[in-house]
Amino acid sequence: MSALVILIGGIICLALGYFTYSAWLEKEWGVDNSRPTPAHTMRDGVDYVPAKIPVLFGHHFSSIAGAGPINGPIQAAVFGWLPCLLWILVGGIFFGAVHDYGALFASIRHKGATIGQIIARNIGERAKKLFIVFAYFTLLLLIAAFSSIVAGTFAGISPTGELNQSNGSTATISILFILLAIAFGYFVNCRGVSIVTGTVLGVTGMALCIVLGLAFPIYLQGSTWLYLIGLYIFIASVTPVWILLQPRDYLSSFLLYAMMAAALIGVIGCNPALELPAYVGFEVNGQYLFPILFVTIACGAISGFHSLIASGTTSKQLTCEKDARVIGYGGMLVESVLAIFSLIAVSYIYSKAGPDAFKMPPTKVFAEGIAQMLGSVGLSSPEAQKTAFGLMILAVSAFCLTSLDTATRLARYVFIEFWLREGETAQTVTGYRRILCNKYVATTIAVVLGISFGMTGWSKVWPLFGAANQLLAGLALLAVTAWLKNAARNHRMLVLPMAFMLIVTLCSLCITFYSKMRILLDGAGDIYGASIQAILAAVLFVLTLFLVREALPVLRTGFRK
Repeated sequence: MSALVILIGGIICLALGYFTYSAWLEKEWGVDNSRPTPAHTMRDGVDYVPAKIPVLFGHHFSSIAGAGPINGPIQAAVFGWLPCLLWILVGGIFFGAVHDYGALFASIRHKGATIGQIIARNIGERAKKLFIVFAYFTLLLLIAAFSSIVAGTFAGISPTGELNQSNGSTATISILFILLAIAFGYFVNCRGVSIVTGTVLGVTGMALCIVLGLAFPIYLQGSTWLYLIGLYIFIASVTPVWILLQPRDYLSSFLLYAMMAAALIGVIGCNPALELPAYVGFEVNGQYLFPILFVTIACGAISGFHSLIASGTTSKQLTCEKDARVIGYGGMLVESVLAIFSLIAVSYIYSKAGPDAFKMPPTKVFAEGIAQMLGSVGLSSPEAQKTAFGLMILAVSAFCLTSLDTATRLARYVFIEFWLREGETAQTVTGYRRILCNKYVATTIAVVLGISFGMTGWSKVWPLFGAANQLLAGLALLAVTAWLKNAARNHRMLVLPMAFMLIVTLCSLCITFYSKMRILLDGAGDIYGASIQAILAAVLFVLTLFLVREALPVLRTGFRK
């Protein structure tokens, strides 16, 4: 099968989904452009700030992308390219895009509140608190993992004292990007520079940052970078979105667009055949296609983390309700396109390395696959290949950093919402809750816990992240379904995705619990890691059942208990 045929066919399917299915959803849900959004009614210049579609799309897309749509399809390709492609297309159109769009729309109808608050108002306070505990744990795990990953890509000095110029250059470029974003935010929002002029200057500045970064790498150890990253994400979480978070994500999105454009040129120029088997089998290396495929391919099909971004930062910047379709539904489908590129990249490397392709880090597989395909259009010299590979890694690192600072801001939101009762705000609470609802206190707690976790045992828990993330998606769909039911709107299109994702994650948690208990009973292997994962798998399983039980009366009657 030709890779170009797969790519074109996939893009056509996704485009049809956007122009038909999302338009139907917009009508069924009662999207009303005459209603003012929270960005206007609650504008505070810090979190609630209206943003134009290109800027907000860049922020949203950069935050949801990260390394997920690259890692997931490449890892899941052990089952064959066909089941991966089908899940990316079906999942993207009918699951993930609906999930993101629904979470974003529900949030703007709840004054920009997160999924936790939506659960409180449509299911109950107890369900809200349990969901927030789970969401907060997931965000801390993300902060820990992404901070560790970013610090690793910045580490210019290895533990043995060796210098790594590539990492040092990535660090320099990333710091320059941050300074450039601040300048962009200031001049566009405070000095009246048009978005077009600012974008042209910003993209030009990004190119200059790359040149300077390659010439002047920064050499620091990974542990030092962890502390500096902690300081950065604290600042990014408490400063107004228009001065750092929003412009940095917007400018960084052009890196992703450039990466996808390079991938498109490579696929068109090379047009490799997909030598990866279409279907390997239901069981591969002790893993089963169900539920592993649907947990592994999250970003690119459906990811619970997206619901936190949509209802956390994006909903507070949406200018009008109709923009939700472009950003929520459309942003997810563009990520599905990136997932298809990842599938083509791993197939190309498989044609060269065979099964050893699955032993390589997914980001390396993607970067080498795209770089080598670009060699067919003239970029075949060693220097060109090295540059192309380095720019791919830089783009992945940049999006891990965007997801990291967004996750920290989200952790602040959900932590504060945990202490608020219905009708309260962070400004009206008293006593110890007023201290905990202070944004600087809430951010400090998230940063300290996340970075500390990143320095210690996050890798022991990370294998559970896939199931936890997809469980978050199922619960977000549950929350949106309950709201639509209470609002007397059509919610039936959410029932199947919600049920499927809950079944997938519950099955995955059962498998994890069983496998870890076998390790404990046999007394061989990582006993400590197996114990933690078994306990957390059991806790998440019970949590899911409780939240579903809390929601059932609402789903049956349409009235909150």
